[in-house]
Amino acid sequence: MKELVILEKIYGDRSGFEKLDRKLKSLIGDLEVTWKIGITQKQWVKIRIEGEDEEISANLIREEFGEVPYKLSNVKEGQRYRGRFIDLGKVGYGVYVDIGVFSPTPKDALVPLYYLKREFGEKPVRQMIREFGWIDYLPVEIQVERVEFGTREVEAYFTDRQLKKMKSWISDGYDKLFIVGTISERIEEALIKTGHSRDVKKLEELGLMETLLILKRGTQAPGIIKEIGPYIKPAVIGAIKFG
Repeated sequence: MKELVILEKIYGDRSGFEKLDRKLKSLIGDLEVTWKIGITQKQWVKIRIEGEDEEISANLIREEFGEVPYKLSNVKEGQRYRGRFIDLGKVGYGVYVDIGVFSPTPKDALVPLYYLKREFGEKPVRQMIREFGWIDYLPVEIQVERVEFGTREVEAYFTDRQLKKMKSWISDGYDKLFIVGTISERIEEALIKTGHSRDVKKLEELGLMETLLILKRGTQAPGIIKEIGPYIKPAVIGAIKFG
């Protein structure tokens, strides 16, 4: 038996279980293997695989979804990691990113305030969070700058690719919605039911249960939130507004 903790989380309306099962069927469904999907602490997805082809299946899953570092000793300075925002706005000295460190104790990486100010200007963290539409669970890619094993501190910056993406989101003039806690198919259904699919320029899957909607010019985020919100409970929505 093999067990993997992959770089996806399932939470909110839990619709990710079915979607992930479908993805696994197309990925490893033809192999001699059975699997079970569960979640660990902090909602990371755990996949248990059993059968003749478990080794090859595990490798295919790792390749497709990535795997959390799990131990702090696996986290290396200078390396890139994919994670999720966590506990946003709870502290004023930066933002935390959960990259899946459980041992010896759960540990999140800190993107410090001095770095955020350098990249985004002299604003308090909570103002950045509000203006940039940042919400817990939003996937981000970071590069680890420093690991202190004594104090178990991890300091990180956004990767150049992530930074470029974030800066274009807040400067291109299109209102945007970040929706976490439901799968993109349910968001599409909500847009069709409310007649707002025509107001969306682009839908982008950021993760299994995280979606970005880029709205067409002249379409404002608050109006769309009000309309589709009731159809996608208990999803959480963050917005970038230009109007």
